[in-house]
Amino acid sequence: MRSTKVPSELAGPPQGHIPEPFKGEGSPVRRFARLDELQALLGQELGCSDWMRVEQSRIDQFAQATGDHQWIHTDPARAAAGPYGTTVAHGFLTLSLLPVMFATAFEVADVTLGINYGLNRVRFPAPLPVGSRVRGHFVLREWQTLPGGAQLTVEVSMEREGSAKPVCVAESISRRFVTAAPV
Repeated sequence: MRSTKVPSELAGPPQGHIPEPFKGEGSPVRRFARLDELQALLGQELGCSDWMRVEQSRIDQFAQATGDHQWIHTDPARAAAGPYGTTVAHGFLTLSLLPVMFATAFEVADVTLGINYGLNRVRFPAPLPVGSRVRGHFVLREWQTLPGGAQLTVEVSMEREGSAKPVCVAESISRRFVTAAPV
């Protein structure tokens, strides 16, 4: 018989744990005791993340990590004369904020493991200028029961403070388990 305990080397920090450099400006907004509670919330907002400020240092670190050093992201002097009047975050940097936004929007107490399964329909309708604050709104669009857990399709809309247009809209597909993930 297989163990239902997640091996410690795979478990990582507790769900909702956010390393200091990535903390937003608050704490998880909505808490659920059990994963199956989410199924009743199809079509509804699961939560809204904390505001996060995107500074030039984060943009520069992302450029260094990915090799994308396009001037619109990394050269404040040149970007000042560009189309947005300042540097803007990479689209993929914006997208990479999803995990910390998920963690500050809602948590499910009995989930022991979460796996990013993929994305659908990712769009970046508006730029994310340096120094902006951004947060994510999460709406449950699909629920699929899996052995030991569920696959969730969550529509994410990232809002920039003071802007009518979102900076990112995507469907995030994740698998959440209350027991060890099947091999």
